[in-house]
Amino acid sequence: MIIIPAIDLINGRCVRLLQGRAEHETVYSKDPVVMAKSFEDAGAKRIHIVDLDGAFKGQTRNWEVITKILGKINIPVEFGGGLRDFEDVDRVLGSGITSVIVGTMAVKKPQVLESLLQKFPGERIILGIDASNRKVAIEGWVEKTELDDVDFGLHWKQRGIQRVVYTDIARDGMMTGPNLSALQHFASQTGLRVTASGGVSSMADISQLKTLEASGVDHVIVGKAIYEGKIQLTEIATC
Repeated sequence: MIIIPAIDLINGRCVRLLQGRAEHETVYSKDPVVMAKSFEDAGAKRIHIVDLDGAFKGQTRNWEVITKILGKINIPVEFGGGLRDFEDVDRVLGSGITSVIVGTMAVKKPQVLESLLQKFPGERIILGIDASNRKVAIEGWVEKTELDDVDFGLHWKQRGIQRVVYTDIARDGMMTGPNLSALQHFASQTGLRVTASGGVSSMADISQLKTLEASGVDHVIVGKAIYEGKIQLTEIATC
């Protein structure tokens, strides 16, 4: 199980939201570059960065900070938030980002995503499924759809997607534990590799997630639990 520390950006600051709600914001650092370097120094194998301004407004807004992070660390970075067009993804993947996560594009501009998957095979493009009661949400989680998570995953698997970041919106930032049943069901039904996101509060939660590795859940994104000391940075490298 690979633990991936998360850096969520709003106005150049490192923040966390409760259930993706902008009005419930906690600022954990005004220097995300230092935060990213501390993750690398602690042994993190990968970092997850989300431009929340971009996710809400449909256009990347924190690229200057992200560029500084890329200049300071040497581990892979996966990035999402505000990627709506072919040119956006092409530019980001050409800048040093290892993988991008797209969600809204998969719903609103599927032809664009299909073209990108032809140019960037493998896990360079990751599908982000943000689920509310097993239905897909988009546009920074503010717009709900009636798309079933498994059907949506299978649709994009047929078109080249190999990995999904699966976020249970109700659990995100709440530190109430991951939705193990949803993760196990989604992974087993789709056969996709799954990065779990949302709800992790302790190493005990990580241990529970490890029981799902055989189903395909092999990465986990952790944010608030690290920032609030529930999971120590030195524990990241031990999994």
